[in-house]
Amino acid sequence: MPAGGFAVASSGVEFEAKITPVVIISCIMAATGGLMFGYDIGVSGGVTSMPSFLKKFFPVVYERTQQHAAEDSNYCKYDNENLQLFTSSLYLAALTATFFASYTTRVLGRKQTMLIAGIFFTIGTILNAAAVNLLMLILGRISLGCGVGFANQAVPLFLSEIAPTRIRGALNILFQFDVTVGILFANLINYGTSKIEGGWGWRVSLALAGIPAFLLTLGAILVDDTPNSLIERGHLEKGKAVLRKIRGTENVEPEYLEILEASRIAQEVKHPFRNLLMRQNRPPLVIAVALQIFQQFTGINAIMFYAPVLFNTLGFGNDASLYSSVITGAVNVLSTLVSIYSVDKVGRRMLLLEAGVQMFISQMIIAIVLGVKLQDNMNNMSHGMAIVVVLMVCSFVSSFAWSWGPLGWLIPSETFPLETRSAGQSVTVCVNMIFTFVIAQSFLSMLCHMKFGIFLFFSAWVLIMSLFVMFLLPETKGIPIEEMTERVWKQHWFWKRYMNDVPEKGMVSV
Repeated sequence: MPAGGFAVASSGVEFEAKITPVVIISCIMAATGGLMFGYDIGVSGGVTSMPSFLKKFFPVVYERTQQHAAEDSNYCKYDNENLQLFTSSLYLAALTATFFASYTTRVLGRKQTMLIAGIFFTIGTILNAAAVNLLMLILGRISLGCGVGFANQAVPLFLSEIAPTRIRGALNILFQFDVTVGILFANLINYGTSKIEGGWGWRVSLALAGIPAFLLTLGAILVDDTPNSLIERGHLEKGKAVLRKIRGTENVEPEYLEILEASRIAQEVKHPFRNLLMRQNRPPLVIAVALQIFQQFTGINAIMFYAPVLFNTLGFGNDASLYSSVITGAVNVLSTLVSIYSVDKVGRRMLLLEAGVQMFISQMIIAIVLGVKLQDNMNNMSHGMAIVVVLMVCSFVSSFAWSWGPLGWLIPSETFPLETRSAGQSVTVCVNMIFTFVIAQSFLSMLCHMKFGIFLFFSAWVLIMSLFVMFLLPETKGIPIEEMTERVWKQHWFWKRYMNDVPEKGMVSV
């Protein structure tokens, strides 16, 4: 990829922008928010499958997993509301925190919001690692959830605003890539700590979340805020200086004026959440909300939260279940690299549509194998069939990792206009956390009651979301972030009807 180039605005003005070390380093530091998020997702599934952890905090579940009575259903061993609450409390806290994060992102800036996230992550890590009872454990998860709410609000905006247009997709996906790396690290660490004698390995797993928490906090201290945020908050000269720094050129006047104009319009909007409901803002709002709902109803978090528990339920031993979740974690990381490479080449729509086919087929095969081979209270699954299940889970995870995972965050962060971008991102995170909480709180119960049918349930959703992408999701590849109205929404066969009352770029009507 060349070191320099031009991003073309719809007005015909070219924005000169080199891919500078400052941009790369800033994006890597900011994306450690994803590392923390991923570690939190991965670590909970691993520790909840450790007997010593269950014995201390969830003795009812521990007793059930130790029994081998014929009447115990394979699908219901881990069905426990408190155990689900341990996982899901993080997302309920993130849902609440995102409303505050919208305010801090707009008023204090992206940089300060990332710093707040790092502090919450650190407090949550300490509480979890030192937990002596269930209350302390859940308070730690709530603090981590607050960190997730602030990080998921600020980091995607930071990445979209600091990146040159032609590689915006790839740099933004660094956030999702770090999520997958965090999940893989958590799985590897859980596999190692489960071997520790004395039953305290789970404390090590939870304590090591302090590393990405520290990296995010350090990164938030060292990076500059985005030019868009600085200019929006009135720091015009500093914003221009940072723009020169990140673009690697003195010729930033055209892009500076574009941001300045967008900022002026944003300042006129006194109630960004109310403005979100205006007719011309409905297309990006509907797209953002739909993508978050669909992302969760692919079933991915059911697998990533509970991978070791799921594999254990399917008849794998404890070691084998952790080992299998390490494999799926590695597939997740490698497949996200595919997205980083291809998102700005083949586009967003193509990745989503291809993945829809692959996810649908994978889940149907899993459902058929489990329906035939895994009965309620006896396990007829051969070694070969178990391998088929793992391969299909890997196929499902890989297709998600280069599509709905990163693009569910990328597309909303690049489609809202500046005047509603912070509020739009807040709604995006909020909806995501609502449905993540719903899935996390209900999956083990759904697995118990629906059995193998849960994979048929998720595959039906994959079919619905693929039709949505085919007909209603426009392509945003290579479109400058401030040009979405003119070049995307006004050109789309369906959404252009909502743009009739936007006479020129940037105008808002009540």
